[in-house]
Order: sequence, then structure tokens, then C-alpha cells
Amino acid sequence: MAQHDPSRLDSASAGGAAKARSDGRLEHLLRAFRHRNYRLFFSGQLVSVCGTWMQVVAQSWLVYRLTGSAVLLGLVGFCSQIPVLLLSPVAGVAADRYDRRRIIVATQVASMLLAFALATLTLSGWVRVWHIPVLAALLGVVNAFDVPTRQAFVVDMVGKDDLVNAIALNSSMFNGARILGPSLAGVLVASLGEGWCFFANAVSYLAVIVGLMMMRLETQPRRRLTESTLARIAAGFAFVWQARPIRTLLVLMGLVSLVGMPYSVLMPIFADRILHGGPKALGLLMGAAGVGALIGALALASRRGVRGLERWIALSTAGFGVSLILFALSRSFWLSAALLTPVGFCMIGQLASSNTLIQTMVPDDLRGRVMSVYSMMLIGMAPFGSLLAGLLAQHLGAPATVAVGGAVCLVGAAVFGTHLAAFRNEARQMIAAGGMANGNTDNGNAPGKPA
Repeated sequence: MAQHDPSRLDSASAGGAAKARSDGRLEHLLRAFRHRNYRLFFSGQLVSVCGTWMQVVAQSWLVYRLTGSAVLLGLVGFCSQIPVLLLSPVAGVAADRYDRRRIIVATQVASMLLAFALATLTLSGWVRVWHIPVLAALLGVVNAFDVPTRQAFVVDMVGKDDLVNAIALNSSMFNGARILGPSLAGVLVASLGEGWCFFANAVSYLAVIVGLMMMRLETQPRRRLTESTLARIAAGFAFVWQARPIRTLLVLMGLVSLVGMPYSVLMPIFADRILHGGPKALGLLMGAAGVGALIGALALASRRGVRGLERWIALSTAGFGVSLILFALSRSFWLSAALLTPVGFCMIGQLASSNTLIQTMVPDDLRGRVMSVYSMMLIGMAPFGSLLAGLLAQHLGAPATVAVGGAVCLVGAAVFGTHLAAFRNEARQMIAAGGMANGNTDNGNAPGKPA
């Protein structure tokens, strides 16, 4: 009769338990994928955002190739982002009042047509410098309506319980594409030219449009509105101003967007003049930041709630500033690429954590308008940062400009860090008032407790 080895049984049992824990962690990490609509959205966006990153890199290189000017690099960034600052309040009212899916479909179609226009001009050889800021500004108008609506649409797809995870997975998708897109763009620009990147981006919008059309969504109830658009915009701003935790997060985000994020506008200068590479080097540098951002987004997706996010925001902002300063000092390509990994990690740690806390605290009937203010701070401040970075780089040089931005981020992190206790208490009260669980009971704390 065969003898059973107890140690082998124990080993098998331990292996089974480990596999079960691993499966459980994976299921928790990907829990937003339980929703069919979110799976369609995620897959379509993954393809589309890859195309978007290809266009970002190719457009920057096209401007640099045609002009060699840091100021014009900043000007194109300004033109692409200033409409978000001006039009997001109107877009937020639209996102609260009308069908969000239809708005997003319309913005994706418009973005596709603009990408086709830029591809046609570039491939035909008709492109002129002035075409680029004009088309960038038109895309900015589209994004002014797309960004806040897309942020508010997440809760329509997954509900409140999986909202935190869906936001983090969105960030991971965006930054996964940020790794692949710039790398592909660097190869395509070097071998075929910028126009084919713009064409690939135009085609990529079909994926997200098809995904949106395939969704099955419950009709979202909308209150019958008697207030004017201006009154509703004012109500959104009043809520943000009175809600001190949300206001604090948005101010910090605006600061980082103004002085820190414009480092990416100067990447063509770093790739060519400082690190002595070319379009391939530019793609690798942008991809390195994407690697760090992807890791940061996955770390956020693995969290079971919002507990401790305020500390993560403070540390991420400080880490972002330190990493930018070190990157500005580097003159080695591979060291610079390595330093951009923590830049990306810390940037997404601050932005995605802030997005998560804001969406956890905001009431549903104000979600679109609050996310429009979020868009204004995240994207609307960036044009001034891009223009400022271009002007400073013209006089101080790109490395000094990036280092100054990193130092200001450090100051912002220090100020935010000194008020963490008050922030935590007020945020806890807002989350409790909103009645959102978001799965936070998994960590054994009170629902939504950001302690």
C-alpha cells in the first residue's frame, strides 16, 4: 500500500493556498473588468491612446524639425491646452445634463478628423508651421469637452463600488500606451516621417468609437433643470471653493501642472542638443516616463481603499520635484532615461490619487462640473506652463528650466504636507457625507476613511 508523505501534502496545500491568494489579488487588481461596458471602454481607449502618444511625440518633433525653437514648442503646447481652461466649465454642465456617451462619441469623431487633416498636410508636404498650432487649438476645443465628460463617465460604467479601481486602471492604460506609443513614434518618425504617426492616430480612434457604440448602458436619470448654464457653472465653482479638501487638491495639481509637467514640452531639446540623440531617443525618453507611470498606476489599482492617499500625494509631489532636478543635471542618455521612470511614477501617484479622492468626495449631481474644474487645473494650467517653459528655456536653457520647476514642486509638497491632519479630517467628513463605500471596508477601516 502506497505511503503518503505528510510533508508533500503540506507542500501541496501551501502551494494551493498561495495560488488562491495570487488569484485573489489578481481578481482584486482587475475588479473593474467585471463590467462589460468598462472592458469595451478600456480596450478601445488602449488602442486610441497609443495613437495619441504617437501624435504627441511626432508633433513635437515636427515643430522642432521645422523651427528648432523652444518658444514655438511652448506655443504649440499653449494652443492645444488653453481651450480646456476656457471651455471646461461649459463642458462640465453638458456632462451633468446630457448623455455622456454621445458627447464622448462626438469628441472622438472630431479628434479623428483633425488627426486625418494633420496627416494629409504632412504627408503631402503642404504642412506649414502655422498649421500646427491652429490644429492643436482645435483639438484643445474638443478635449475641453472630452476630458471632464470621460472622467465623469467612469461611474456610469462601473458604479461607485469599483470607481477607485477603474480610475487607477484608466491611469495604467494611459501610461501603458505611453510606453508603446512614443517608442513606435520614434521608429516611424526616423524611418517614414511624422505624417504616418498622425495617420495611425486617426485610425486608432475607430477602436474607441466602436467600443462606445457596443455598450449597453442604463439610462441615467437627469434632474429637470430650471437654472441657466451660468448659474450651474457658478454652483460648480462655489462647491469647489467651499469644499476645502477638493480645493486644496486642485490647487496643488494646478501648481504641478504649471511648473512641473511642462518638462515634456522640452523633451526634443533634451533628446537632441543635451543628450545628442534624435527622434528615437525622444521616443525612449517619453517611454521611460511611461514605465514609471504604469508602475505607479498599478500600485494604486492594487489598493483596497483611499486610506493613506493624502500621504501618497504629498510624497509623490516631493518625489516628482526631486526626480526632475536630478534629470535636469544628467548628461548621460541612459541615466536620464532611468531618472524619468521615478518622474512618471511620482507624477501618476499625485494625479491619480488626487482624482480618486476628488471623485470619492464629490456628489453625483455635481460630478461633471467638479471634473471640469479638475480638467482646468490639470490641463488648463499647462498652456501657461508650456509657454513659460519655452520662454525660460530660451534664456536659461532647458535643464535650468526643468530644475526650477522641480524645486517649486518641492515647495508645494512641503506646504501640503504641513496641513495633512486637517486635510484628513475634513476629507473623512466629506466622504462619509457622500455615503460612498467604494470597497473601502476591505481594509478594516471605516468606509472611505483616508487616515
